[in-house]
Parts: sequence; C-alpha cells; structure tokens
Amino acid sequence: MFKKLVAVEPLNLIPSAEKALFDYASEVVMYNNMPACPEEMAARIGDADAVLISYTSTLGREALKKCPHVKYIGMCCSLYTPESANVDILYANSRGITVLGVRDYGDEGVVEYVVSELVRCLHGFGTAKDGQPRQPWDGVAREITGTKVGIVGLGKSGGMVADALKFFGAEIAYFARSEKEEAKQKGYRFLPVKQLLQESEVIVTCLNKNTVLLHHEEFAAMGNRKILFNTGLSPAWDEEPFATWIDRDNLCYCDTLIALGNKKFLTHPHVYCMGVSVGRTRQAFDRLSAKVLANIETYLKRK
Repeated sequence: MFKKLVAVEPLNLIPSAEKALFDYASEVVMYNNMPACPEEMAARIGDADAVLISYTSTLGREALKKCPHVKYIGMCCSLYTPESANVDILYANSRGITVLGVRDYGDEGVVEYVVSELVRCLHGFGTAKDGQPRQPWDGVAREITGTKVGIVGLGKSGGMVADALKFFGAEIAYFARSEKEEAKQKGYRFLPVKQLLQESEVIVTCLNKNTVLLHHEEFAAMGNRKILFNTGLSPAWDEEPFATWIDRDNLCYCDTLIALGNKKFLTHPHVYCMGVSVGRTRQAFDRLSAKVLANIETYLKRK
C-alpha cells in the first residue's frame, strides 16, 4: 500500500475507479486542473510515493528532482516508447522509479472515425467547409470497395483500421518497421513508404507521438488527389511540405488540433478537424480505468 498517492491532474477515470484509488494508499490527493509549470507539478507531488498523470501535462526531470519520495508513476494514458512519453521515463528509471502506462484503450473510436469520415467523403454526405452541400470525392458517390488504402504504422490501431476497411472491400497496403506475417496472411501488401504513398489513394498514418515520417520527398511521392488521415497524437509530417501539399487537390482529416499541429490549418478548406478526441468514449474510459488499476495492483504485488 502506498503512503500517499497524488493525481496531479484530471485522469479521465470512471467514478468507481477513482473511488478504488483509496484502497491503494493511506492518503489520496486528486487535483481537478492541470499544473501550470514544473514548480507547481513538484509542489503537488510533494512527499508522495505514488503519482498518477494523464496525457495533458508533462512530468519531467526538473519536477522529479524535487520529489525524492516517488517510487511509482502511473500514466493514465498511452505509453508506447520512453521517447514519446510525457514522463521522463529514462530519468525516472535511473532513480529506481517504476513507470507503467496503458495501451489500446481508445482504438475502437479511432476506427469508427476513419470509416465514418471516409464514407462521408466518398459519398458526399454532409456539408463542405464553406457550408455548401458536399460533393462526392469523385463527383459520383462511390463505395470503399476497391479503394487503395495505405496504412503507415501497422500497430494495434493501424491493424484495426486496416481490418475494418478491408471488411468494406478496400485494397490494403502498409508500411511498418518490418513485414508482418499476420498481415501477409490477410493479403495486405508490405511496401516501402514512398511506393505506398504513390500507389494509395487514401493514406492513414497511425504512428507514435512525435514520430514524423512525411517529409518533402514523401509528399512529392504522394502527389495529388489523395486523402490523408492522421490518427496519432502529433503530426506525422513536416509542416512546410504539408502546407504546400494541402493547398493542392488533396484532403486531410484529423480528430484534434494536437494531431493537426498548427491551428492555422483549422480554417483551410481542405482540412477537416473534429476538434474532439475520437478515442474519448464511454467504453474507452472503462478500459482505461481497468488498466490503470491493474497496473497499480501489479506494482504493489511485486513489492
């Protein structure tokens, strides 16, 4: 059992999970807003031996240096790599601090978003950015069937997007660090990234935070009349070539400004940004809460 557990910001846990936190610590402190700076972060943690943090704040070396009692940090958000995390995991580990995060709790919403927006685009459902009735992407309504889709990053969410679009008849190609046997068995083609961008009409980037794969050469290979979805927590591209590319006959879909990058693109006629995280669903909060509590139990059992 922890002596003191501090939630340094809102965690997006369901009420029953927040109540359960009191079973794991003698004292629990929960904040309902984000710390404004590292000094405030350190002050909130104080003498706590356990810290919970979401994705909206950063817990870095500067704050951790002032908190010598911390033994456990629970990330109530996705953790894929130390480099993409909002916690300085390498420094924490050097101090003997255990950092545990979660994965795969909001992917279902991402899949539904990609399918929904692609259907609206191909069929011409809804309105365009200028408020006029939207025209079908090809001028005539069409199905996903036969559409060439390239998935950049075939992890859990990328694989789920690929499977969903295949169900609707799309032809799937993908780029990843290596070819995946399971994807091969499904008939998905493994291609170099430039070839994938060139041959695919719809490109879906499903990359870890702060991973940028689309540079000048990649946008040149992509060309025009393409539909780009970014489902990550940061832009998958360099801003300058993206700005040139989106001015042409192309479309880009992102759920949040975090994924889009620069707010100047929000009003661009070829950019559709929901302004809402599509992974923040009732079911996602249920899955997140269960995994956060399971991580705490795993750590305490080890001790």
